[in-house]
Amino acid sequence: MNHPDRLGTSHGDLARPVPLAPTVSPVAFADMELPAEVLRTLTERGVREPFPIQAATLPNALAGRDVLGRGRTGSGKTLAFGLPLLARMAGRRAEPKQPLALILVPTRELAQQVTDALAPYADALRLRMATVVGGMSIGRQVAALRDGAEVVVATPGRLHDLIERRACRLGRVQITVLDEADQMCDMGFLPQVTEVLDQVHHDGQRMLFSATLDRDVDQLVRRYLHDPVVHSVDPSAGAVTTMDHHVLVVHGPDRYAVTTEIAARDGRVLLFLDTKHAVDQLTRHLRASGVHAAALHSGKSQPQRTRTLAQFKNGQVTVLVATNVAARGLHVDDLDLVVNVDPPTDPKDYVHRAGRTARAGESGSVVTLVLSGQRREMSRLMAEAGIEPTITKVRSGEAELSRITGAKAPSGTPLDGESVAPRPKNTNTPFRGLGSSKDASRGTGGKSRKASEARKLAEARKAARVRRGN
Repeated sequence: MNHPDRLGTSHGDLARPVPLAPTVSPVAFADMELPAEVLRTLTERGVREPFPIQAATLPNALAGRDVLGRGRTGSGKTLAFGLPLLARMAGRRAEPKQPLALILVPTRELAQQVTDALAPYADALRLRMATVVGGMSIGRQVAALRDGAEVVVATPGRLHDLIERRACRLGRVQITVLDEADQMCDMGFLPQVTEVLDQVHHDGQRMLFSATLDRDVDQLVRRYLHDPVVHSVDPSAGAVTTMDHHVLVVHGPDRYAVTTEIAARDGRVLLFLDTKHAVDQLTRHLRASGVHAAALHSGKSQPQRTRTLAQFKNGQVTVLVATNVAARGLHVDDLDLVVNVDPPTDPKDYVHRAGRTARAGESGSVVTLVLSGQRREMSRLMAEAGIEPTITKVRSGEAELSRITGAKAPSGTPLDGESVAPRPKNTNTPFRGLGSSKDASRGTGGKSRKASEARKLAEARKAARVRRGN
């Protein structure tokens, strides 16, 4: 809950102390100054009581104050900034190419999720929304802006392109929201974010929301927020009592078998790996083992990514194998297991990956696979994230692995007509090292390929000599 004093300088906090708003008592949506249309839509959608981050920030946001909100991912931040934004825009009409409110997010998936979450309330208020992201038709987005949109949900890169094309002007934007502000800074979007904030109305309202608000955001806070109200609610994934954290110590050559058995469990599971190549490689292996898996990473087209997420949410796909592109902005009901096949290297990455489960009060487990040599580094990372995991040594086929994860043997019936390719017998490297770089081919596997090529060349030369002799 809200702390009565101030944010310090530990991991996940702001670089300079900022006074926190006083603790608020839980209130009902009906007690807030929300339009009747919004209250009616909340009731129709079965949303009765505000989550803590919503109860804390809505009164200040509705009053037009700048807000700095930190809440655990899955804690309801979208409605916390979305409802006051829409309420304050009610009755207004945007001119062509000149939106009145802007929500800036780091990924396409999060942009679509925010749009989907707010659309019913925007429709009730007759407000027009436009989603501006890469990987989709820029012509349609230009047309949507030209027709007029009061609220724009955008990723920084595509918004920058539209501004450069003079298809969008931000001078009339009165409310600007940065969702997952720290990730946008981490991803190198800071120059584009500051460019946007320099163009919106200088007296407008600014709201920054994220699961972590640390030093990366401090520059934006100092430069662009005016006397912000700061709310910190459920700051750490480690504080979520409905989330279990496990570190499973595995033997290197057994990693694929352990991962495959976890993926074959009953129920959905989200697997995180570091590279696009590793994601594709594991996905092929799982499907060849009879597991309904699909890949999600930035190398996929937006229609592919949208279709894959839809299939995962409706159960057609039971295993989503993904890079960190799925670590934020992905909400799936009843997702009770997240597995870090490649351990994260940053505490924030762990927090956001973990936040895909145990959302909105539900329970869930986060499992991280490590080799013996990775235990010390993983313990340090967990301590920084404020988490005390249960550490267990496991092997494929063991009852303990099944108890923790629900793992079971896969059917072995290929889904795409391809049998499982044999795995190298002595692979003691993380998944990120399997074919993900040039150096990865310089081990025993690389030497074997070179030897095979040399044998083939020698055989061809011998055959040529025989032909010449004939």
